[in-house]
Amino acid sequence: MKLTWRVAQETLRMDPPFFGNVRTALEDIDFHGYRILKGWQVFWTAKVTHMDPTIFHDPAKFEPSRFTSQTPVTPPCSFVAFGGGPRICPAIEFTKIETLVTMHYLVRQFRWKLCCKENNLARDPVPSPVYGLPIELEHMTALCTRQE
Repeated sequence: MKLTWRVAQETLRMDPPFFGNVRTALEDIDFHGYRILKGWQVFWTAKVTHMDPTIFHDPAKFEPSRFTSQTPVTPPCSFVAFGGGPRICPAIEFTKIETLVTMHYLVRQFRWKLCCKENNLARDPVPSPVYGLPIELEHMTALCTRQE
C-alpha cells in the first residue's frame, strides 16, 4: 500500500482536487518585488505550487518516488493537496484510507480501459473531464469464468 499511496499523492500533486484559496496577509511583506500589505487578500493556487521546479524537481514528470522517505524533504506547505498548516484537512487520514481501499478494489477486481485517448480535463474550478470519463470496466470474475 505504500507504493499505492505514493501514486495517489503524485496524482494529487499533478492535478490537485481544488484550484486554490484566498488568505489574508498578517503582516507587510515583499514577495518577488511586489509589496503585499497587511490585510490584503492573496490568492494562491495549488497547481502552481505543485509545479514549481524549485520545490519539485522535473514537476511535469509523473514520479511517485518523490514521496518516499529517501527523497529530499520539501518545504512545509509545499504539497497542498489537503491544504496546509493549521487549515489542513481534518479528514486527511480518513481520505487516505478511502483512497487506498478504492484504488485496491479498482486495480485488483477490475480490468479497465479508458475509452477517450485525448486529455479532456478542464478546471471549473476543480479538474473535471469535459466529456465525462468514458471507461470500460470488466469485473475479474467475468474474465475468470470466460477463460475456463
